[in-house]
Amino acid sequence: EVQLQASGGGLVQAGGSLRLSCRLSRFTFVDSAIGWFRQAPGKEREGVACLSSRDGITTYADSAKGRFTVSSDNTKTTVNLEVNGVTPEDTAVYYCAGKYGSGCSLAQGFYDSWGQGTLVTVSS
Repeated sequence: EVQLQASGGGLVQAGGSLRLSCRLSRFTFVDSAIGWFRQAPGKEREGVACLSSRDGITTYADSAKGRFTVSSDNTKTTVNLEVNGVTPEDTAVYYCAGKYGSGCSLAQGFYDSWGQGTLVTVSS
């Protein structure tokens, strides 16, 4: 069973930076795609970034372009999401999701496996 675990959330001041990590268990980031999603209070879950190991492509939501960076580590067991210049609008529970195969998508239905979320709170 594929397992993913997001971590790195917490309280961050506006203007600061944070790094979230998605640790992969029972599979590595080879021939697969990882997506990052977030769900703000009272809002629907939205995709913010994804990375495909097979295609080497990354995709970002408009709200994430220029501030979010998704990458994998050298061991291919962790996929990170770095966020710079955080604002209170970035407050949300962040999730990572995975799928074997090619491609990369910000759509929830694209992914087979989901990890538990990690809460990010940005103070103004």
